[in-house]
Amino acid sequence: MEKVPAEMMREFVRSQKFTSTDEVMTAMKNMFKDILQEVMECELADELGYEKSERTSNDECSNKSKNYRNGYSKKTIKTQMGELDIKVP
Repeated sequence: MEKVPAEMMREFVRSQKFTSTDEVMTAMKNMFKDILQEVMECELADELGYEKSERTSNDECSNKSKNYRNGYSKKTIKTQMGELDIKVP
């Protein structure tokens, strides 16, 4: 896995203007949540073979899946950083 470029991290830190370690931990928790959400989205797109906004054919002769994405369900997960509410696609 690639490292996040240092300049990108510096820009993020500057934009947040952290005043305490609690704020840093909250930001890390939120970033972890966003990354986990994106991983699930990508995994589903790879499994289904199409992106979220794409639709597949309704043609019965087609080999394309008729699966459609029906939104999200809320789930609370426990992590080393505490509990996170995520949206499972």
